[in-house]
Amino acid sequence: MLRLTSSRLGSLLARRPTAALTSSSKGRPASQQSHGVSEAEDMSRPTYYERVDMPLPDKPYKDVLSEAEEKLKQKEKGPWSQLTKEEKVALYRLKFSQSYAEMKAPTGEWKTVLGGMFFFLGFTGLVVWWQRIYVYPPSPRTLDDDWKAMQIQRMLDMRINPVQWK
Repeated sequence: MLRLTSSRLGSLLARRPTAALTSSSKGRPASQQSHGVSEAEDMSRPTYYERVDMPLPDKPYKDVLSEAEEKLKQKEKGPWSQLTKEEKVALYRLKFSQSYAEMKAPTGEWKTVLGGMFFFLGFTGLVVWWQRIYVYPPSPRTLDDDWKAMQIQRMLDMRINPVQWK
């Protein structure tokens, strides 16, 4: 057990200096460079989310307020009957990005889904048509209508499996 732990520690220590030796022109180690990789978000802090099933987000939509918005927040502490409709909407927009009506508004995504379904159905039809022409062998002659008629006539002539009424 101790040997396994020491070997793992040795491999970790061996990997660490190689990342620190490689550096960019800015002087940062390779481990701190961002090559198109997004930063990890700190999930221990409250975040703003907009969902119909969870109406109250953990933090407001706007954290940093301008001077006019600060005055509006101070006016909010007074009687709401003195606020105009535009001020009430502005206060709402400080807390939330969208209203329920805006969240539930149809997006037209069904058109994209239906178009994609029709495209793939059409493509599948083209593949099946191509297979019938170029992949499958021709149908046997015993499935032709002329052959079936001759076969039925032969069975009648030979009286194969006659139906008898009593």
